[in-house]
Amino acid sequence: MNEFEIWDKEFRDQNLSVFNNNVNGLLWLKVRAICRGKQLKQFARENDIELKSTKISDQNVELFNILRKCNNAMPMLDRFLQCMNHEWYNEQGVDIDRLKEDLYSVQNYSWGGDQNNSLDKYFISRYVKVISDFNELQKRQAEIGVNAWNYVQNSWYNNWSSFVIESLFKQNPRVISAVGEIKSVDFFIDNYPLDLKVTFFPTQFMEMKLKEVLGKNEHAWLKEQCKGLGLSCDRSASINQQIYTLTEKLKEIGQVKVIEQLNDVRCKIVEQSQRNPVELMRWLYENQGEMRFGAENRIYLILVDSKDIKESWRLKRSFTLVEPKIKEYIDGFAPSSLKQIQFEYKKKKYTALSDIIFVVK
Repeated sequence: MNEFEIWDKEFRDQNLSVFNNNVNGLLWLKVRAICRGKQLKQFARENDIELKSTKISDQNVELFNILRKCNNAMPMLDRFLQCMNHEWYNEQGVDIDRLKEDLYSVQNYSWGGDQNNSLDKYFISRYVKVISDFNELQKRQAEIGVNAWNYVQNSWYNNWSSFVIESLFKQNPRVISAVGEIKSVDFFIDNYPLDLKVTFFPTQFMEMKLKEVLGKNEHAWLKEQCKGLGLSCDRSASINQQIYTLTEKLKEIGQVKVIEQLNDVRCKIVEQSQRNPVELMRWLYENQGEMRFGAENRIYLILVDSKDIKESWRLKRSFTLVEPKIKEYIDGFAPSSLKQIQFEYKKKKYTALSDIIFVVK
């Protein structure tokens, strides 16, 4: 097994911590970051490198072996990657300014499908396998259409708002973009390979911390408070619906102190995570979906509306709030910014470097 194959195996086995602070490992990642045929050809031409191989996979190996013997390989790769930043999106003709405005066209953040956002499974379990009468199925056409549209709209919003946020990182001169879209690496900061995850404060983590503070989960605590005020709701409804109903009834009778008390606890949980983010980072690694699992180094950008955490989705397009936070983070970035996270997933142990940028409104 040659050295290229050794690094390739480590990458595929999710042993990504071995790439940190390793010159050859970093070189392998940056070569893979220009893995497309057009990019390889252009890099070779600009740097007077002759690649004899014809297959793209072989050209990657050949280029890696050539650059290993080159004293200025890393600066060559960095210059090229910076110039090629966002090549794929530029080819599509994305108008960033127009896109930023279009994101405000989304007025509701409501997923179609089930809680896991799996639209196909939702349709099969809710319509395909339970409705045998075709006429009845036809009557649900509008309902099905609304679910499909909500799914597409939210997916579009998440994709393009995340793209703009990622571009804010890549515009900074300290950031080197992985333009070939290598899995697990979006960009490099000071030669640290990093994957960016833009998300909200995780609901399940919040529920876990609320239970620690309140002694019971949010639903049970809220029911207890409402019972003392003579308020109730339909117990056959979903948990989320019951919480919404009880919250609305509290507002109707002016008992906002109960809601404010709960929100204060949420804010303190967020503040605690800001002061000590390691627990949250470990939780995020350990509670990934199986299809999207990764053990790469990560920067999490977590968006929080402290007045109403359910409205945090709007912050994905609040670039006037997000951009200064990103610039401040990159300007102050140092190796100590990244914390070593040791976590376990499906009984296997992993190590990664990670940090969180909180954007709190």
